Amino acid sequence: MDSLSELKDLLNAPKNVVIFSHRNPDGDAIGSSLALHLMLEKNGHQVATAFPSEFPSTLSFLKDSDRILIHDFEAEEINKRIRRADIMFFLDFSGLDRIDKMGEQVVLSQAFKVHIDHHLDPEPFSDVMYWDADASSTSELVFSFFGEMGFHRMIDSDIANCLMTGLISDTGSFKYNVNPKTFNIAGDLLKYGIDINSLQDNIYNRLSEKVLRLLGHCLVNRMEIIPEYKAGIIKLYKEDYADFNIQRGDTEGIVNYLLMINEVEIAALITEQPTIIKISLRSKGNISVQEIARDHFKGGGHKNAAGGALYGSMDYVVTKFKNLLPKYIKKI
Repeated sequence: MDSLSELKDLLNAPKNVVIFSHRNPDGDAIGSSLALHLMLEKNGHQVATAFPSEFPSTLSFLKDSDRILIHDFEAEEINKRIRRADIMFFLDFSGLDRIDKMGEQVVLSQAFKVHIDHHLDPEPFSDVMYWDADASSTSELVFSFFGEMGFHRMIDSDIANCLMTGLISDTGSFKYNVNPKTFNIAGDLLKYGIDINSLQDNIYNRLSEKVLRLLGHCLVNRMEIIPEYKAGIIKLYKEDYADFNIQRGDTEGIVNYLLMINEVEIAALITEQPTIIKISLRSKGNISVQEIARDHFKGGGHKNAAGGALYGSMDYVVTKFKNLLPKYIKKI
């Protein structure tokens, strides 16, 4: 019996299930996790979904998002669920370090482990690895996984909304990482009664005045263009975080504005955190920011969207990024 068949048999009877996704969860992490959560509950399972940290409030419109457990605040409850778990699902991350201290408890568990992901270089910590680096998103894979488990007939508008949110978020409204299957799945999801205009409105048109003013500050005061290497950088310092009261999710998508400049082909948002400098990378065409993040910033991601972090000063990380440009970008 192969592992998927074994999992299908396990899911034929009620189980205690825990779903995990990564720190600083984005639309795909939240959408795929909640879709799986809702589907497993429809099949009679006791389900908990756990993230290391909070998610952007703009995604709280998704069904049962208020039931997500956050380890930063609910560690003991999550540990209790881990101890009781029969099956664990790991969505949208490649290694257990992405779920922080929860990973330490996971490795002690004898639960059946299922890894669903589309990031490169997945670690072998699961019994089932449902993985495809060519998939647009983990939400795309969860939709396909539902087919493998015979769950497609049980998809409803709430589950479809979650999956479509993941597809839209991870592809930048179908601009990145798409393939023919992505559009076929999006078309299938529309059959479940999604109001696509309302969904797009919820994802993109729920910014606060503060966030819009932050964006203006980034573009006017913190943007640097390096035309000879077709590169753009936005830097946010600790004082910016204080001045704008920047919270989790407030900087989401800012790096993408750099790629709206015709001459820019690689973009970096570099932010000064309390103890670390984070870098978020985007690119056009064949420039692999995944390689840059993996090889130089202890991170990873996708070909055109990746990120990482380093200890050190803002000047050190900015200089390091600039010095890498000649290796990856042909000088004009």
